[in-house]
Amino acid sequence: MNVKSSVPRTGLIVAIAALVLLGACSSPPEQSGGEEASKAANATSVADVGGLDALVAAAKQEGTLNVIALPPDWANYGKMISGFSAKYGIKITSAQPDASSQDEINAANQLKGTSRAPDVFDVGLNIALANTGLFAPYKVQGWNDIPEALKESSGKWFSDYGGYMSIGYDAGKVPAPTGMKDLLKPAYKGKVALNGDPTQAAAAFNGVVAAALDNGGSADDIAPGVTFFADLKKAGNFLPVDPTPATVESGQTPVVIDWDYLNAGQSETLKGKIDWKVVVPKNAVVGSYYVQAINKDAPHPAAARLWEEYLFSDEGQNIWLAGSARPIRADAMVKAGTIDQAAYSKLPSVPGTPIYLTEEQTNAAKEYLASHWTQAMG
Repeated sequence: MNVKSSVPRTGLIVAIAALVLLGACSSPPEQSGGEEASKAANATSVADVGGLDALVAAAKQEGTLNVIALPPDWANYGKMISGFSAKYGIKITSAQPDASSQDEINAANQLKGTSRAPDVFDVGLNIALANTGLFAPYKVQGWNDIPEALKESSGKWFSDYGGYMSIGYDAGKVPAPTGMKDLLKPAYKGKVALNGDPTQAAAAFNGVVAAALDNGGSADDIAPGVTFFADLKKAGNFLPVDPTPATVESGQTPVVIDWDYLNAGQSETLKGKIDWKVVVPKNAVVGSYYVQAINKDAPHPAAARLWEEYLFSDEGQNIWLAGSARPIRADAMVKAGTIDQAAYSKLPSVPGTPIYLTEEQTNAAKEYLASHWTQAMG
């Protein structure tokens, strides 16, 4: 609900094996923490720092981690942040929790060289591919559990958690939609919200892709998705409001196009208040993973790397799962018996065949949106 997605995980990996990978690197700015922090700034794995205990010590010496665009209600980030701080005694400064992926990049550029710059990024793939020059290569201990197609080969970015585009709706206010096309009907007048601006936010970007698939388009042709939202606006059904838990609970946004794990989270949060249901359109199953990256100019390089180790640990991956998001290491954890099976079995069901955009398709769609979205919605 901020501008920032059940099939077997192995099936997802095969579906996106066409991704092409990139890379780039640079030197860090002024940092806190002394010699160990300086060593961490150039570390490409925990071994380069001297092991996990040494990384923990260096991160504690820094004492702070700067994050940005991490809403506490997004994929269980509130629990992730509090868990990290409690475990390591490191203060997390969380800036602009409701910002977009692009806002993260803008902040890194604007605050470069200062102690307030973000240490880490959590962004959509389209934003990651356009900004690899900002990222430091680093491979977490769980690196081998991440499919090759879902990470940059040197460690500049790596997928972490994901899901599918869905329609969340208040069953007490609107009829149950089966797909995007239904949202053009009079019953949805003034009721449909998209999570963010698709030229800046990955959730909205993939919402347009899903609309394209449900309206004769494809991963190679998202024009029908832009036309759909333009028609939705002309019909008076589109709400120019960024949905949040508050707008959903108040009834301001009774229909929300967003990731299934965010909509599923609303179902749990609003239980007993609103009958919030979630549907993944069978003709528009669009999946995606959000990716992690470390700022090459991170003011707290040791804490940044420890944060990534925490996210990809069994503990961190199960925290995503508790938030209804699909952790990237799920397959390996199932085999090892370390996954939270109860939470894993509760993931929303997904009909049809998932579509994952390749790097080329993502870039083409991004260019099309940059040229057509504002005009179409003007």
